[in-house]
Amino acid sequence: MFKKILIANRGEIALRVIRTCREMGIKTVAVYSTADKDSLHVKFADEAVCIGKPAGADSYLNIPHIMAAAEITNADAIHPGYGFLAENARFSQICADHGIKFIGPTPEMINSMGDKITAKETMIKAGVPVVPGGEGLLQSVEEAKRLAKEIGYPVILKATAGGGGKGMRLVWEEGEVEKAYSTAKAEAAASFKNDGIYMEKFVEEPRHIEIQVAGDRYGKVCHLSERDCSIQRRHQKLVEESPSPFMTTELRERMGEAAIKAASAINYESVGTVEFLVDKHRNFYFMEMNTRIQVEHCVTEEVTNFDLIKEQIKIAMGEPISGMNYIPEGHAIECRINAEDPYNDFRPSPGRINVLHQPGGHGIRIDSHVYAGYVIPPYYDSMIAKIIAVARTREEAINTMSRALAEYVIEGVKTTIPFHQQLMKDENFRKGNFTTKFLESFQLK
Repeated sequence: MFKKILIANRGEIALRVIRTCREMGIKTVAVYSTADKDSLHVKFADEAVCIGKPAGADSYLNIPHIMAAAEITNADAIHPGYGFLAENARFSQICADHGIKFIGPTPEMINSMGDKITAKETMIKAGVPVVPGGEGLLQSVEEAKRLAKEIGYPVILKATAGGGGKGMRLVWEEGEVEKAYSTAKAEAAASFKNDGIYMEKFVEEPRHIEIQVAGDRYGKVCHLSERDCSIQRRHQKLVEESPSPFMTTELRERMGEAAIKAASAINYESVGTVEFLVDKHRNFYFMEMNTRIQVEHCVTEEVTNFDLIKEQIKIAMGEPISGMNYIPEGHAIECRINAEDPYNDFRPSPGRINVLHQPGGHGIRIDSHVYAGYVIPPYYDSMIAKIIAVARTREEAINTMSRALAEYVIEGVKTTIPFHQQLMKDENFRKGNFTTKFLESFQLK
């Protein structure tokens, strides 16, 4: 049993972990930058340690400062949340070297899925469907052109160390290859200090559907069904839901089996997510595996009545999982409330929240770290809250979400609330007729 857990993160996920630890009788340590001294995760933890200046490199990405905080507070485990160091194999190894449990997978597991080429090779060996493409990193423009001809246009170039759409370029014809190749490599190098890129067939009209998995140290793996994350802008998710309106019983069974194969192939130990692209014919292809808890874990919790953070901590303490696969009951939708201006290209809108009224009522969950008077710093991700609506059917969940969004009042900064209000009324969204390209033609009024 852990006695004290340090949360190496900030904002709503840090607060989320603190709440679960309190229910489990575990003490918590919050770490914070000088910009976050007034955040709720600092106020709610049993102890708090300042680890540096506002920039992530000086605080939440500063491994020596975080390890020093763990040592002076006698924390016996570290929960990394998501983002920052959550999928950093070196951080996981340093925790192990210092006798502090990293609440997540081992460095070897993180590395096996952190590099997309290695992950793809592992999935092919495990019998998991993958998108057709090259077998390794591209070495030249000439190779890119030759491979694109073999695969057939359109193709997509991706950074092997990438994420969030960085180092990614879509190519529709041979005349676009040279420019796409050079810009993808340059962006990958700037974003990840690794300019390696590879090529895949571009899946047209795709859905982004992911499967939540959990595995223990005894070799048991299960899945907790799917989340549809197709409503995204520039590869950044804005809305997630479970179950997917595109899902069938047969497809869920096949994708669940594939996700278990993927996790089992690396002897996965913790909670994680296997992400797939699903085409209009319901053929699915492995994209990547996220070896951490995800922002959208809440929708899975609401349709399975399952605390994923608690399960993650229990697995880290050596407890076995049940091994039971889950089928969603009811429907849950999550809207990410970002401090961004949806009428101005979703530009970040940091600043002071002057007035805040968060909705409530039956079927509404809010995960947030902000309050009236809180100053949103400009240094980090702009998400300030997640609102989750739960109901018996998808239609009821959408109606509950619409009602709650109408009650949501945030003054002082721009937010994505108006975008979500209009999306919930969109006829195609309500019918479930959308792909990852849906927002490219969505017009805000």
